[in-house]
Amino acid sequence: QVQLVESGGGLVQAGGSLRLSCAASGRTFSSGAMGWFRQAPGKDRDIVAGISWSGTSTYYANSVKGRFTISRDNAKNTVYLQMNSLKPEDTAVYYCAASDRRVVSIRLREYDYWGQGTQVTVSS
Repeated sequence: QVQLVESGGGLVQAGGSLRLSCAASGRTFSSGAMGWFRQAPGKDRDIVAGISWSGTSTYYANSVKGRFTISRDNAKNTVYLQMNSLKPEDTAVYYCAASDRRVVSIRLREYDYWGQGTQVTVSS
């Protein structure tokens, strides 16, 4: 079993920055890919960014390319999402997810473990 705990969400003005963290426990963290998803009210949960087990391969949704950066520190069992130039449309609950697969996936069903989510609100 894997436990994921997100932190770093909050309220920020448009153009501001936030850094989300996701601390993992319960398995060898470095063995699987990790992802960040988000879900706004009334909408589906969508991929924001993903990173392979080694950190050498990443994926970004078009809406966040150039603004968000995913990274991981396997020594600290933590994955990060640096969010810059935030927009009101980035407002959502952000979820960290862990996969038993090594390669990055954009599909929800390929992630096996989920955190409880952290709220990000961007005011205009």
